[in-house]
Amino acid sequence: MKDLKHRVLFEHLLSDVKNELVTQALDEGKKALGYSCYFVPEVLMNLDGCFSVRLRAPGIADTSIATYYMSEKTCMYSRSILERAIEGGYNFCSALLSTETCGMMHRAHEHFEMLGLVKDENERFFVSHIDAPFVTKDYAVQHYERQLKKHMLDRLHDVYGVDVSEEALRRAIEKHNELCRVVTEIGAFRKQQNPPLTGYEFHLIELVSECCPHELILPYLKETLEELKTRKADASPWYRVRVVLAGGENDDPDFTKLIEDCGAFVVADRYCFGSLPGREEIKIRDGETALSAIARHYIETNECPRFMNPEKVHGRKQYLKQLAKDYHADGLIVQQMKFCEYWEYERMYCQHVMESEYGLPCMGIEKEYINTSTGQLRTRFQAFVEALEMKKLQQGV
Repeated sequence: MKDLKHRVLFEHLLSDVKNELVTQALDEGKKALGYSCYFVPEVLMNLDGCFSVRLRAPGIADTSIATYYMSEKTCMYSRSILERAIEGGYNFCSALLSTETCGMMHRAHEHFEMLGLVKDENERFFVSHIDAPFVTKDYAVQHYERQLKKHMLDRLHDVYGVDVSEEALRRAIEKHNELCRVVTEIGAFRKQQNPPLTGYEFHLIELVSECCPHELILPYLKETLEELKTRKADASPWYRVRVVLAGGENDDPDFTKLIEDCGAFVVADRYCFGSLPGREEIKIRDGETALSAIARHYIETNECPRFMNPEKVHGRKQYLKQLAKDYHADGLIVQQMKFCEYWEYERMYCQHVMESEYGLPCMGIEKEYINTSTGQLRTRFQAFVEALEMKKLQQGV
């Protein structure tokens, strides 16, 4: 297929957290709000005068200083974020919004405060920690709503004078939903037998929608959507099998490309900061305030293994099963960041359930934030692709 018009631009924007669109928004006087977890509602960081920035550490080569503070037994993603912060990579941020979900990332965020990171650049910089619930009951949603108000909205209003009124929240939801509609429509092309885009390209698209100011990246996403409507795919599908990629943090499009180079088309991105979930529209029900709708939405759609109540535990497997059906996947790959507490258990349990109960071939892998074992991974991915092909042949597909 012909390259996407903005593919090189998207790759360039992901090469640095403070990319040219972030710089443009800063020059316009907007406040950059950093975050690293789905439990921090993206929509609330895009109120008037603010924009969200998903914290990443592209090109990180060494985490020795962060390891000194956090130990080598914590996940490399958390250490990479702290290392990049110590380097000054997030000095442009006005605030860091954190949650007490992942203990390792929470610890990394605490060091922003303890070491006084960013303060030299912005004396009003603050870190705010949200206590997110473990269950989905009504009282948990209400607690979450109070946390969002106290630790996000009130802090933004008190420190920076951000408008957090009902009208402002509804405007933010409308803008957020517009972005979600565009990204979701692009992602839906992956359901086709011979789609006009690859999983790698969609990974780029989803990531730039999280790492760039929405108002500035949206025109490029809309143009890409129109381009895909007329983009001609190759005469026959380029892939050998189709897979759902699930698991923990994954902000490396080259990891998706590695899988696809082995012949497996990544049709669905059910991992932390993927679009499934992540790009569903927020609906305000009758009688709900905007903040109530946001709190309910992020609890209901959240597929984090941090949730241990039976409804969520079983629901996560049903969700993967439905994704495999909707996107016509032949198998499932579950990836886990080394030392990730939640996904370590989830990966093993998920692999057993998906294979034994749902009959969906599943492969589980452990990886680092920066891929250094591509040769080993390539061998495993190739073997999995061959196994899926063999199963299809046996079934006469």
